[in-house]
Amino acid sequence: MESFNKPNLSAPRYRPEVHNILKKEFFESFKKQHPKYKNLDNGEIRKVIKKFNKFLFQKVIDTRDGIRLPESIGWLFIGTCQKSKKKNIDFAKSKEYGVKVTNKNWASDGKLAKIFFTNYATKHKIKNREFWSFVACREFKRAVAKSYPENWNMYVEVDARKKLKLAYDKKEYVKKHYAYLDSERLKTYNEFDI
Repeated sequence: MESFNKPNLSAPRYRPEVHNILKKEFFESFKKQHPKYKNLDNGEIRKVIKKFNKFLFQKVIDTRDGIRLPESIGWLFIGTCQKSKKKNIDFAKSKEYGVKVTNKNWASDGKLAKIFFTNYATKHKIKNREFWSFVACREFKRAVAKSYPENWNMYVEVDARKKLKLAYDKKEYVKKHYAYLDSERLKTYNEFDI
């Protein structure tokens, strides 16, 4: 067993630059575009945005295929992936026992949850869609981490060796759907009942 060195909490840290969209300029341009909301306080607009985001990520968690984002920006869904090749260290237990303890995800049969964003399957192509990215907020990540072990087999399985293509391809969906129906019929099939 490898010994675990406690992290130095007073060491200098790298902090990535944070980009916040909800700035004064955003609220001014929003009120200019939508004059009927000019009487709303910036804090109220911020609350509406946060509430909408909570509804969005809760819908992503509750729905197997995820959701299509407004204005056809893309799709957001949770995918089931195979376990990571690198060690996933459980820092709390490692600190407690003094040796490296890895997280094996026994509750989800060794599978991992990942939040995927893609604009590949949208109806209209978006200019420079390769450069679009999505970073989930902390609340979204924690909500996924909490609900995934309970419903891990509900989500779409994503193969790491293939390009990310959703199950919205008609041929793939029909194949999977009819294979499921045939297996259900075989369970209740009785050759003597004509």
